[in-house]
Amino acid sequence: MVMISQIIIADIILSGDNALVIAMAAAGVDQKYRKFAIIMGLAMAAILRILFAVMASFLLQIPGILFFGGLLLCWVCWRFYLDIRGHSQTSSGISADTVAIKQATPLGQLKRAMIVITVADVSMSIDNVVVIAAIARDDMVLMIFGIALAIAIMALCAAVIMKILTRFPILAYAGLLFLIYISLDLLYEGGLELIHLAGMV
Repeated sequence: MVMISQIIIADIILSGDNALVIAMAAAGVDQKYRKFAIIMGLAMAAILRILFAVMASFLLQIPGILFFGGLLLCWVCWRFYLDIRGHSQTSSGISADTVAIKQATPLGQLKRAMIVITVADVSMSIDNVVVIAAIARDDMVLMIFGIALAIAIMALCAAVIMKILTRFPILAYAGLLFLIYISLDLLYEGGLELIHLAGMV
């Protein structure tokens, strides 16, 4: 039950942040292409999460991988912190990428927005899967639940979560503390596992 709660919290935080970046990039696109950009961005995020989850399920079988997963999750925490700072400093809700996109032609706007969205989807899908894998470990049922929930949140609740995270940035910082806790737990358990493996050599 604890792990399920942790996965739900992680999915809400990371899927909401991903949706926020998609919305900010799409904000600079001409009205007639904006909905297409958002739908494509959400669809890519869902597909990438599935692909990375399949890869993670094989990687988790490698002895000692938990420690390196903890290091990767520390990087995720740092990136998430930078994202939070970036969102809070953009008080008008318009990023530098959005300004650059607005200066192009309608199709050029769509192209630029899709580049920004694709890069964000790849990096944030990796982040989301790393966190889910860190919590689920070798429990494939939990892994599938986490990915399915992340996709459902992206599809159904993204707009609500975007508004909440934008209005109450303190919640994003609370989510960051949660991610830091998960990464430290991974480093501790993974470190013990590596020590055990070294003792067996």
